[in-house]
Amino acid sequence: MYQSANWNVQIIGTTPQYLQVRDWVLESGFGFGDSDVRGSTRVAILGQTVVKNLFGDENPVGKTIRIKQSPYLVVGVLGAKGQSLDGRDQDDTVLVPVSTAQTKLFGSQFKGTVRFIMVEASSEEVMPKAEKEMVQLLRQRHKLRESAEDDFSIRNLTALANTAAETTKAMSLMLAAIASISLLVGGIGIMNIMLVSVTERTREIGIRIAIGARQREILVQFLLEALMISIIGCLIGVGLGVGGAMVAEKFLPIKALVTQNSIIISFLVATGVGVFFGFYPAYKASKLEPIEALRYQ
Repeated sequence: MYQSANWNVQIIGTTPQYLQVRDWVLESGFGFGDSDVRGSTRVAILGQTVVKNLFGDENPVGKTIRIKQSPYLVVGVLGAKGQSLDGRDQDDTVLVPVSTAQTKLFGSQFKGTVRFIMVEASSEEVMPKAEKEMVQLLRQRHKLRESAEDDFSIRNLTALANTAAETTKAMSLMLAAIASISLLVGGIGIMNIMLVSVTERTREIGIRIAIGARQREILVQFLLEALMISIIGCLIGVGLGVGGAMVAEKFLPIKALVTQNSIIISFLVATGVGVFFGFYPAYKASKLEPIEALRYQ
């Protein structure tokens, strides 16, 4: 493959096997073949971001784009791939035959050379063996002596993916810890508010009990009040969260995703917090003696 880092759009010169190694499907059209590589034809396959920026909702297959003032026929459109592990937009890509990139786009100091090669192993078990054989082959092709250091580097993306997964896991645990502390603080706040409410309404509770209200009804009343406080807080939090996500998506190069399940889970958690931290004040209110409550000033 051959690519240029001097373009806003990543233009990659590669071979027909690139899509298979990257497990990248074509959404429409077709890929270029070995004959295109041998003939250095001006054909291109576009990523979703490029299609959106250049053609909008139109199908670009069969149309012509210009790269360095030269016309290239669009023969295919890649399926959406999303961001890579380093945060780069993989859909902001144009694929052309490697020979076309070398001779007509970027040029090469050494004819037939490439910047990097992507290899796919048949299984995870054979990866160490495949990596060892690649090192031996490249040293042989580069004519390096046994004592000489490698003038190339091999990167195992599995290790990179595992590192990214560990980082994501650590971030998730940290966010979960922050959320747990926030829920605890919020729950304690609800309990304090309800305890103050019970204290201020002691006489009212005594009157209700005196005229026939049962302990269960008092308990349910204060539990519902605690629940309403939690739900109102959840509504405000969801509104701020969704609004913040929309603002971030508008002004930052990120894609915000707010799912229905996340909103439902937030309401269920808020309900649980309200019931859990509101139970003690409600229980305390239901156990008040009517005579003592009526005497309370």
